[in-house]
Amino acid sequence: MLMSAVELLRTHSLPMVLEQEILAVLLGGELAPGDHLNEKDLASRFGISRGPVREALRSMESSGLIEQVPNRGFFVRQLTTQQAYDLYDVRAVLFGLAGKLLARRITEKEATRLATFIADMDAATAANDFDSYVPLNFAFHEFIVQNAGNTALAQQYLGLVKQLRLYRTRSLHHVASMHASQVEHHKMVDALIRRDPEEAQRTHHRHVEAAKERLIAIAADLK
Repeated sequence: MLMSAVELLRTHSLPMVLEQEILAVLLGGELAPGDHLNEKDLASRFGISRGPVREALRSMESSGLIEQVPNRGFFVRQLTTQQAYDLYDVRAVLFGLAGKLLARRITEKEATRLATFIADMDAATAANDFDSYVPLNFAFHEFIVQNAGNTALAQQYLGLVKQLRLYRTRSLHHVASMHASQVEHHKMVDALIRRDPEEAQRTHHRHVEAAKERLIAIAADLK
């Protein structure tokens, strides 16, 4: 359950809370790559002064989601196509390892949760319901990584995914991509539930490679 702003402020500094709020704005799709992050507008939105907003934006540069342009301010980062492909290559290795590690240690409770994810995504896929499928897809992948038992892996993976989310959401909004991805999800979960580390690594790695291939095809169609 998400903490309220008041609960967050009890244990975090104001700039840290603002980072989470601004991150939600970015990942929620309100701003597109290349859009300007206006400090005054953000300060007005959150009912605070510009100082904490500026501090939060400076801190967020390291996430790779925003960048500061001298004398112009902060902007939502625009990944080049090649940069996105490079991130996919690294993500494939990390996700493959996550699958392997989780298969070695998966509990019955975790297996049941994964089966629930699959059932929910099957329903969304059958209905071509992108609005339901996309957040389920993100949560499914995060669940696997966060339960793999390797904190360093999870931190690196989730950092990459934050940079790719705008790029990836576009690729998911194609019927063929969504259905193909769900077939791969079934293979991944099957390997995890069977506690087959090698097959889990292979299917997880291949899933990200296939996502990259779909993105390449979509990018080519858009040219």
